[in-house]
Amino acid sequence: MGEQYEYLPHRLLRKRVRDLASGLEGELMAVVNENVSASVLREHWVELAYIRGPSGREISTAVDNIEAV
Repeated sequence: MGEQYEYLPHRLLRKRVRDLASGLEGELMAVVNENVSASVLREHWVELAYIRGPSGREISTAVDNIEAV
């Protein structure tokens, strides 16, 4: 198994966004293609967005769950 993640470009990086799943609003800090598999036999990659909320804490959500505010 190689790298566990890779950073991806996104048009909303460093912009204010909303996570549709949780309603959290904050700044989009990163978008990564991340291997979330618990098994070394079968990789499972997903694109995750990392949003920093007003408290400074970051959450992750599916990239499809974010929208510009």
